[in-house]
Amino acid sequence: MSSFFKSRKQRKKQEPDAENPAQPDDHIQESLSDNLEVIREKTGNSSDVIIRHVNMGEKSTIQTAILYIEGIVNDQSIQEFLLQSMMKDEHNKTFTEHDALEVLADDMMTVGNVSSVETWEDLFSHLMGGDTVVLIDGIPKGLSACTKGGETRAISESTTQMVVRGPKGAFTECIGTNTAMVRRIIKTPDLWMESVKVGRVTKTDVNLMYIHGIANDEVVKEIRQRLNRIDIDSILESGYIEQLIEDQTLTPFPTIFNTERPDVVAGNLFEGRVAIFVDGSPFVLIAPAVFVQFFQSAEDYYARFDIATSIRLLRVLMFAISLIAPATFVAVTTFHQEMVPTTLIVAIAAQRESVPFPAFVEALLMEITFEILREAGLRLPKAIGSAVSIVGALVIGQAAVQASIVSPAMVIIVSITAIASFATPSFDMAISARMIRFLFMIGAATFGFYGIILIFLLMVVHLCSLRSFGVPYMAPLAPFIPVNNKDTFVRLPWWTLRQRPRLISANTTREGSRQGPDIPASRKMVNRDGGGSNET
Repeated sequence: MSSFFKSRKQRKKQEPDAENPAQPDDHIQESLSDNLEVIREKTGNSSDVIIRHVNMGEKSTIQTAILYIEGIVNDQSIQEFLLQSMMKDEHNKTFTEHDALEVLADDMMTVGNVSSVETWEDLFSHLMGGDTVVLIDGIPKGLSACTKGGETRAISESTTQMVVRGPKGAFTECIGTNTAMVRRIIKTPDLWMESVKVGRVTKTDVNLMYIHGIANDEVVKEIRQRLNRIDIDSILESGYIEQLIEDQTLTPFPTIFNTERPDVVAGNLFEGRVAIFVDGSPFVLIAPAVFVQFFQSAEDYYARFDIATSIRLLRVLMFAISLIAPATFVAVTTFHQEMVPTTLIVAIAAQRESVPFPAFVEALLMEITFEILREAGLRLPKAIGSAVSIVGALVIGQAAVQASIVSPAMVIIVSITAIASFATPSFDMAISARMIRFLFMIGAATFGFYGIILIFLLMVVHLCSLRSFGVPYMAPLAPFIPVNNKDTFVRLPWWTLRQRPRLISANTTREGSRQGPDIPASRKMVNRDGGGSNET
């Protein structure tokens, strides 16, 4: 028995050695064959790790190896700017083994971003990132050339934040393309960007972007520290970063805003916020975020202020309906029949006469059914997803009414609630409303309108307690900042929005003092022939 445990301990000690191939040193060796053997062993002799051997120098005595990962590099760049230059005879006769590395970096490697690598960690980081590595026999270091490429998705229209008027381009999964799209909008050297790699295995590129002089330095420092504290093996999407750096986890409300529109990112950068780009994700994180931000759309700033204000108020109304519509119906039919006109309450009572369930169970059943249909419509293929969700809703709703399981009024209430939830611009906030809706229904079924008011007060207290990187979540409503309430649930004309959000931006002055319309006392109209003017 003791020999069994002894063998178990010996196997445990041997496991780390099996997982980590033996490496003689942390630094690259002088022998090219030994270096290539370590690379093959570390990568498991993978078929997509391409190794090209080239003999260079006078009499072709200098052995050189070119390494890259197939599929994530630009093959044309490697062929034109590396291989062809290295194989030219006039170059091969001009250097020896001692100065081979310098000649390669200065004269022969015409591709941009050439850097030296001396450790295995740097070599594999460049290699797995899409760079091409050149190793020379007899030299204990190599060269890395930026040849990132491969197939990527082209810029297309946004599918989650569509607008009638405004730019149509949306972010892609390539972080370089995403940052360049913002650079095309904000043409200033004050647009600063910091890069960091997150994830022990994935080494995901994460970029921090902000406008120096507008963004709050304390917020930038806090975001930088939280990113550097992340210690996880993989980052596959910006949702990983969002959950790892948010202020509070136990809340249904999103405290970090996300978007796939470059103009939205640019607008938030001008307000002093910080954008977080994650390689492999078309969604960019924006922090800090406030509650009113999730009811604003990019199109609000491209339309007239009266139209934008009307639409925003409509969104707030739709959000309230999506929260409390089923709960209000449950409270009215269960406790507060006297608050409804007699004719209407008699009609509702006649519909519910044959329904065996109380109103709460009826609403709960319909809400869960609708959530199932919505989730099924999202997961099914596009060709049949919409058809299944529409047909399923119609058939199930009609069958449930005819079977006297639910009343027609409840079907109408649930349908209006579902449509209202789609009017919220932010998908994350719409999901929050879907979750909190059930709490309001429980409160209505227990105490009626008093339960709805109690849940509402608890929700407001919870919202006021939230912070997003130190900024109050309900700002500028709580704390109330009058000068910043010109762009909340209402939007005043652009010439009145002189101040940026005070709690977010370090530089609050947005525009000059005299931007409003200057109408002269006497107006003149040009004649048709252009020869004079008449006073009106």
